[in-house]
Amino acid sequence: MDALAGVLLDPLFRVPLLTGLLLAAVLPLLGAFLMLREEWLAALGLAHLAAAGALVGLAGGLPAVVGGTLGALLGGTAKALLRARGNAAYGFMILIGWASMLLVAANTAIGDALGHALIDGQLYFAGRLDLAAAALLVILSAAALPWLGPRILRARFFPRFEQANALAAWRWHLGLDLLAAGGMAVGTTTLGLMGAFALVFVPAWLSFRIAASWRWTLILSALVGSGGYLIAFAVALAMDQPFGPVLVAILIGLAAVMSPWGGRLRDSSG
Repeated sequence: MDALAGVLLDPLFRVPLLTGLLLAAVLPLLGAFLMLREEWLAALGLAHLAAAGALVGLAGGLPAVVGGTLGALLGGTAKALLRARGNAAYGFMILIGWASMLLVAANTAIGDALGHALIDGQLYFAGRLDLAAAALLVILSAAALPWLGPRILRARFFPRFEQANALAAWRWHLGLDLLAAGGMAVGTTTLGLMGAFALVFVPAWLSFRIAASWRWTLILSALVGSGGYLIAFAVALAMDQPFGPVLVAILIGLAAVMSPWGGRLRDSSG
């Protein structure tokens, strides 16, 4: 245990550990809002666009996190401007991103290796730019979600209120789309495509089953994401395993163990 603690506190892993922890705290919150809007597939669609954008950016000499952010933001903006709702739009994003990513990987000097790195994750190679991007995402989320949250809730449960008062609802939908796009871009280029998607989807799915209120949904989402991330980081290092698949397996395990608590927690809260 002491040896493992020493590894976790090793300066070599300090930046990757902190980068991933920031993402593990904020991505589940974004996932909860996407789940509320019944657009959880957004995470996977934006992740594919981010991976494709990262490869295109690298081919042009840009850092992966910059290219990935531009790709995801472009997709999120297009989706908002076209006023596309539901998971169909994200299904097309998955197909476009997947095809673009493989074609770029096959036809540039970057090669297949880097494409696989984006899919599997390259957290252990995260640098200060990735840490800065994750910190910026946390700051933007902390500033935007208190304003966006009540409006997204109202749009979900009282859509006629916006229509009756001629409110420009596209502003908060666009805000959430762009925030989710930025989150998936940073997450994909560090945690990997499926690792980032798992952090957005699994904690939110579990919290919707367990939590008795919206506030507890957000709290549990962040706790499950952060806790699962720390466990996965320690296990992957201790057993010398790739981080992305370990993270996904840990989150699925937490969901399987904790989901039966839902009824009991709801009953006790009532």
